[in-house]
Amino acid sequence: MATTTELSSTAGKNNYSQDLQVDERLIPRKVPSFCSVRYGMAYIINLCNFILMTQNIIINITMVAMVNSTDHQSQVNSSTEGLPLDSLGAPNKAPERLPAAAPVYDWSPQTQGIIFGSINYGMVLTLAPSGYLAGRIGTKRIVGAALFGSSFLSLCTPLAAELGVVSLIVIRIVQGITQGSGLGGQFALWEKWGPPHERSRLLSIALSGLVLAGFAAILLGGLISETYGWPFAFYIFGGIGCVCCLLWFVLAYDDPVSHPWISISEKEYIISSLAQQVSSSKQSLPIKAMLKSLPLWSMIFCCFGHQWLVSILIVYTPTYISSVYNVNIRDNGILSAIPFIAAWVFGILGGQLADFLLTKSFRLNTVRKIVTVLGILPSSILTVVLPYLSSSFITTVALLTISCGLSPLSQTGMYINALDIAPRYSSFLIGVSRGFAYIAAILAPTVSGYLLSQDPEFGWKNVFLLLLAINMFGLIFYLIFGEAEVQDWAKERKLTRL
Repeated sequence: MATTTELSSTAGKNNYSQDLQVDERLIPRKVPSFCSVRYGMAYIINLCNFILMTQNIIINITMVAMVNSTDHQSQVNSSTEGLPLDSLGAPNKAPERLPAAAPVYDWSPQTQGIIFGSINYGMVLTLAPSGYLAGRIGTKRIVGAALFGSSFLSLCTPLAAELGVVSLIVIRIVQGITQGSGLGGQFALWEKWGPPHERSRLLSIALSGLVLAGFAAILLGGLISETYGWPFAFYIFGGIGCVCCLLWFVLAYDDPVSHPWISISEKEYIISSLAQQVSSSKQSLPIKAMLKSLPLWSMIFCCFGHQWLVSILIVYTPTYISSVYNVNIRDNGILSAIPFIAAWVFGILGGQLADFLLTKSFRLNTVRKIVTVLGILPSSILTVVLPYLSSSFITTVALLTISCGLSPLSQTGMYINALDIAPRYSSFLIGVSRGFAYIAAILAPTVSGYLLSQDPEFGWKNVFLLLLAINMFGLIFYLIFGEAEVQDWAKERKLTRL
């Protein structure tokens, strides 16, 4: 593994020279990584992301049990073969009945799409403000409050569903407000904890919790729903979130200086690495310059397209498998979860890949675009192929696994590009880009639900073709205009510096 000095000499001089003029001789020798406190912070954020996202997407698998039947689901090909055996070796068939305690509802695909997307209405409202606010009052408070609020509302979700679809949508929107605060506010942490040339790895570890949540929620959600009834899926993950909230307030700290257990050598290493990185807390945001910045807009559009891809994969994988193969919810959970364990592994490896390429004298801009292409292009193309190869469930699961597995590589591409083009405003801009992206998380299930309702025969083909078109636009725009150098409007303004 290359030392910090080696990394600085290859990539840092070219890409951070405008905003990070660090004298390498003043940086202490690199502290061991995976046992260090800064990596411990990444693992804590990983856990918080895991909890928040399981609470976000658990409804994607429980919806199979919540709806009255699969009658509304579109069939890609009525002659497709089902699974020959269930996980216990018996002939596979849909369950005759769900646990008696589990209520069921008669919701159309369009209504389900609105429910799926409702949580993202709230997230859009708070992703950008929470990033800016966390930079001022601290990540610990913002993320802690978000984790508790989301966990409490998860416990209330079954009651809201029983009161009616409107109540369920409202509580999901409020839960989205809390989750947006947690997901947007966490990026301010890396302005004080993340040495520039370790950020890809630290962020990939932290963000991989979002992907692992897809695996756990869908796998365990199916098992819980069939065994105890779908309401217990919300109770269990909500209760776990409340416990993790206590751990967060005990273990998380906003900066190395305030951490009581960090070693002196690691503290000096982090502080020295960030010594010349000026904070934006005392400078006003250059909004006009931001609005005119093509590199910023390229990052935003690419994030929008990728979020559309991720939303379709997370929201509709269980529904797609159910509609095509008519499997019971337990086996559906197992099959739907397989792609997300691959995504978790590749999400972590993506950060290692990005930092490895930097050690090989690749320009930072080139690295960001390489991992972005790897995360978007193959995944988008493979989803379009799905409806044409639906006769084999093995092929379907394999394609979904590859598509989901590659998509997290983009986490160390355009998603953290704000750390390159505007380090002092990175928490705000990452919140903005993710907030804009979550508009796709609102539209994707809503539009897809409409397409599936209107065209039962070609609905899935239309859903996946639209996904490909949106992603190609965002990717091409990013490849043309994306940059990884500090922009003029993000450099230090000496006249206003206090």
